[in-house]
Amino acid sequence: MSRPVHLAFLGCGFITEVHSRQLRALGSSVALRYASRDRSKAEAYQRRFGGVAAYGDYHAAIADPDVDAVVVAVPPLYHLPLTLDALAAGKHVLVEKPAFPTLAAYEDVRAARDRAGRVVVVGENDHYKPLAVTLRRLIAEGTIGEMVFAHFATIAHRLKTADDWRNDEAMAGGDAFFEEGIHWLHVAGSLGPRIVSAHGFRPPVSRRGPDRRAKSMMVAFRYDNEAVGALYYSREIPSLFKGLRLSKIFGREGVITFESNGGVVVARGRGWPRVILPGFRDIRGYQAMYRDFFRAIREGTTPEMHLERAMDDQRLMDQVYRDLQTPA
Repeated sequence: MSRPVHLAFLGCGFITEVHSRQLRALGSSVALRYASRDRSKAEAYQRRFGGVAAYGDYHAAIADPDVDAVVVAVPPLYHLPLTLDALAAGKHVLVEKPAFPTLAAYEDVRAARDRAGRVVVVGENDHYKPLAVTLRRLIAEGTIGEMVFAHFATIAHRLKTADDWRNDEAMAGGDAFFEEGIHWLHVAGSLGPRIVSAHGFRPPVSRRGPDRRAKSMMVAFRYDNEAVGALYYSREIPSLFKGLRLSKIFGREGVITFESNGGVVVARGRGWPRVILPGFRDIRGYQAMYRDFFRAIREGTTPEMHLERAMDDQRLMDQVYRDLQTPA
């Protein structure tokens, strides 16, 4: 049996807890380590998730020769320096999304990755989730024929508290859509056809309450197959069961309707109508993402969510904000 990948989390917040729970499914293939500016917090995570080490400083974890890879799981403001430091130390890196604020930062990381000869994965777990895999398969099979429209809706009432770091746009890298909506823009652009242009439209911003960010965005886009689509994103609008919404992909021979979070897909087109349950065991795709990351480390392959793929997403985000339309 090969040695497990020794993986150190830089940061012990909510997202590290989410990742750690999912990594339990990978068993002995990974050994977890935790680093925090508060050593007691790192030690608490080590005990809770069966880790093998804890550090009271991010750079102590990066410098440890027993660490193979790090997960950069701190607010986006700190992603770039920690990623560059980890690569300089010869570590593989998985960096949470949104990874970096600008294409220039991605270019710096790409150069550092190539010098180090290490793997860099951008933590776009939604790329790997069963829903996204199912949609890509149905479109590749020609289930709905030539694609015409795509409609994505992710709408919920999930306000942040006053002390949440996401309320600081400098810390988060941008507003709510930049910090979270990028996941949905990636899914929309990962169907097979690629999004080649995107334009953002923002409704009036409400500054009431503790969550003072811009929390809603509509993005209109065009694919390389000339199909067009729209993404409706909001974290300030009530929704059934706190986020239940339907999205659709329309083709000239049928329609794919799906619950936006991945619960169920209904495909009507070529052949008999089908009801598909993409899968609940790894519904957010974290386990598949880590399997891909570890495979790339062990076998020297290119991971699916490699840096250049994330750069394509960043180019679209740049278009969304460059051409942002707001009410007069």
